[in-house]
Amino acid sequence: MDALLLAELLGLGLVSGFLAGLLGIGGGMLMVPLLTALLSQRGVNADMSVKMAIATSMATIMFTSLSSVRAHHKRGAVRWDIVRHMAPGILVGGLAAGAGVFALIKGASLALVFAAFVGFSALQMLRDRKPAPSRQLPERAALVGVGSGIGLLSGLVGAGGGFVSVPFMAWCNVPIHNAVATSAALGFPIALANTFGYLLGGWDLEPTLPGAMGYLYLPALAVIALASVTMAPLGARAAHALDVKQLKRAFACLLFLLAGYMLYKGLIS
Repeated sequence: MDALLLAELLGLGLVSGFLAGLLGIGGGMLMVPLLTALLSQRGVNADMSVKMAIATSMATIMFTSLSSVRAHHKRGAVRWDIVRHMAPGILVGGLAAGAGVFALIKGASLALVFAAFVGFSALQMLRDRKPAPSRQLPERAALVGVGSGIGLLSGLVGAGGGFVSVPFMAWCNVPIHNAVATSAALGFPIALANTFGYLLGGWDLEPTLPGAMGYLYLPALAVIALASVTMAPLGARAAHALDVKQLKRAFACLLFLLAGYMLYKGLIS
């Protein structure tokens, strides 16, 4: 890996980790577009650069989620009963996405799906509307189904699922601090299942760059994971001293730009 790429990946990991701790979101929405650009600059074709960015971003969540859930568990905020009920569905949906659907869909289509997902998420963040708690959590079978959907969607966009699972739990009268903590715990099975699926789906692919394994770019995974895990606790501390509401609005504007870039990549591909 050249020094410039190392510096770029390190910076990406530091920023995404800090934002994850500061705003309580995963770094996938930031990482996927920027990784796509970095890989494209190094000669990876448009289809593969999008897929490698999504898969590598998802794999980093295995490490950042462990760091996050440890802190939430110490405060007793994780609803492990919800995790147990949703995790089987998440594993099924994640494996289906990573090993099957992901390999079948063109990178251009994934870029468009990502753009739509991030654009919608940015709009929700900008509006800052909380879903009105209007019902209780459904039965276990329904939670398995919801988990399957979250695992599948997460695998297609390279995000940890928090933008879906947190509103869903809040809608079901789960207190918001429990919903955020539980979503962090769900991030690990989401990332684990999808990453394993990516490895299966891309097992026969020729490496596009030194250190690539199918859809995963291992050097980027190592650098970003190390940097983001280091910075996430600092971001969490800063959240208590800064006006996070205003920062979320600024980040939402950045997400619109990133969604626009992925829309452009999808259309020209």
